[in-house]
Amino acid sequence: MSTWTHWHNRFAERARRPLPPLDDAAELPAAWRAPLARSLARFQIGEAGEGRIAHQVARVTLPAVDDEYRAALRLFVREEGRHARILGGMVRGLGGELLGTTWSERLFVRVRRLAGFRLKILVLLAAEVVGIGFYGSIAARLPVGKLRAALEEITGDEASHLDFHVDFLRRQIDGAGARWLARAAWLSIAGIACALVVVDHGGTYAQVGVGRRRALVDYARRILAVERALTGPAPARAAAEPVVAAPQAA
Repeated sequence: MSTWTHWHNRFAERARRPLPPLDDAAELPAAWRAPLARSLARFQIGEAGEGRIAHQVARVTLPAVDDEYRAALRLFVREEGRHARILGGMVRGLGGELLGTTWSERLFVRVRRLAGFRLKILVLLAAEVVGIGFYGSIAARLPVGKLRAALEEITGDEASHLDFHVDFLRRQIDGAGARWLARAAWLSIAGIACALVVVDHGGTYAQVGVGRRRALVDYARRILAVERALTGPAPARAAAEPVVAAPQAA
């Protein structure tokens, strides 16, 4: 059995889920609707933009990359597309408009296109940390309802994506020199990505009562947890236990 069979099966099982109901967001305070719609519209672009790597993986010949990994990665991309559809429904339900592009998304795309496959996966890993931190911390502040439930579902999916990418990258890091390079690349890419998100979405964080400082501290904790998972000793955690837990409600 391939190393990646359980990931393939997990993504295939989740692909059968129906989209969550998002016909309205009546439970949301009126003052939160516009800033949250703007932020979710920006995230929606990123969730919809991972298709190229699903085609590229067909040509990749790296350690541990087999047909099961390629199939699992394609299903991961489909799941990100599902997130984009959910977020699109949220934006429209909040009275917002979907965007064509943003400066931050253009930056991420350019970095991915310049990089080799392993560095592209590292950039995707940073995007998962960004998503878990934002979706999770916002969901924890929302009242119980459809919007919160959908964001919590996406947060759980992103935590699984994070573990999937960590599983791949750990198998590509061999030796002290490779660990040093991986650590330096990860801390640089993830640190910049998370700082940009806090700046870009500071108004939304403030509106829901999270605040930039709290968001930065949360992201720093997540970045360091992933760094340990990537370059430290093999984890003793159970396979279903995430590398970084989602935020808890305040």
